[in-house]
Amino acid sequence: MFIEERHQEILAILQRNGRISIAEIQALFAISVDSARRDLRILEDKGLLKRTHGGAIPLPKVGVQPPDYRTVSEILEAHPSYEAIARKACSLIQENDTVFITSASVGFLMVEHLPTHMPFTVVTNSILIAAELRTRALIDVFMIGGQLESRGSCKDALAIEFVKKLNFDLHFMTGAGFSAKVGLSIGSPDRAAFQHAVIENSRQNIVLAPNTKIGFNGFIQVAPAARFDTVITDAEAVEEELNKLRDLGIDVIVVEQEGE
Repeated sequence: MFIEERHQEILAILQRNGRISIAEIQALFAISVDSARRDLRILEDKGLLKRTHGGAIPLPKVGVQPPDYRTVSEILEAHPSYEAIARKACSLIQENDTVFITSASVGFLMVEHLPTHMPFTVVTNSILIAAELRTRALIDVFMIGGQLESRGSCKDALAIEFVKKLNFDLHFMTGAGFSAKVGLSIGSPDRAAFQHAVIENSRQNIVLAPNTKIGFNGFIQVAPAARFDTVITDAEAVEEELNKLRDLGIDVIVVEQEGE
């Protein structure tokens, strides 16, 4: 089989199954680990797939937007490592910190793992997160105001002006992608402007990104990678990209998926 034919078959399997592993490629085509990895690197360079540590997944569209609402099980089906990422993020919070928590899915997952033994402040633009935290005795909750979107969050000009008046010790954020070349990127101009305003007023900016977002670039840049202090991801993230982030001085924290 010619290499071009093998590449077409790899892409066909991705289309059918939603992912392919290096072990599968080895077994199907009787090639070495290095050859399988080289195939995936070539296809990624052509913009035809997204590599992970153990294989590859289809390349997401740069402007794709998450659904307005997802249950916890749907969130974890889309990003299985988000639970472990959320748990690790919460462990970084210290007593009396003022923390901004993203309105994205991983921010909602953080609610369950927030510290309960010490006082601190949470600022969020998510009505869902604020509602979950309103009865927590040791947590002071501030809600960013503005026009409420269907997703239950505020990101308009009023929300941006509100954020500019505040300062944060820690800021937990996600997006469509995070790479050494582009930094944090997203699919919506409104969300990008809001996120940029939060970044500018935060002492530490922490990206929460599963392997499917590491090395991927969304439609609009929010901020360059060097503007972030820490990225929390999972063991399936491509080490090559993580090393590029480390070279920029970013603290890379890799978590194991729950149950592994």
